[in-house]
Amino acid sequence: MLRWMKPLTISDKENMIMGLQDEIRRNDASRYDHRLHGVLLVAQGMSCPEVARLLGDAPRTVEYWVRRFEEKGLAGLVEGERSGRPRRLSDEQLEGIKSVLRQPPESAGIAGGVWDGKGLAAFIKKQYGVTLQVRQCQNMFNSFGFRRRKPRPLIARADLERQNAYKKTPRVRR
Repeated sequence: MLRWMKPLTISDKENMIMGLQDEIRRNDASRYDHRLHGVLLVAQGMSCPEVARLLGDAPRTVEYWVRRFEEKGLAGLVEGERSGRPRRLSDEQLEGIKSVLRQPPESAGIAGGVWDGKGLAAFIKKQYGVTLQVRQCQNMFNSFGFRRRKPRPLIARADLERQNAYKKTPRVRR
């Protein structure tokens, strides 16, 4: 006697698919397993475009996996070193930047009360002659373990007493 089961579904499947794919890409071992499954499916008779569609990869990527497997065996599926673009700042320069960031920007000749991406980019350009984008400098703060703070502007002629009184009164909802 066969029982018919209700098919299982995953809620918010688009976001879950993206999250699962990100998790596979995050770890060398899981990327290796992912490539193994792809090559296994091709070995079992599926075409590279079918495997690519099933696994969420490009057909050309699956073809590369199969070729590398044919040429080098399992070793061809192991992740190699990724060279990437060379850094534009040396380790010594990065250490220098890290120590400068522990001081106020004015001590490095940069205007502003708090370090930000724009100020750091200006400092690096002035000190090392290297042009970095603001976003790269913001990422540098994160890589150094600094947290970003937003400066709070001081309003000229602001009455601190009135501000404190305002903060203590409950706000009326509209």
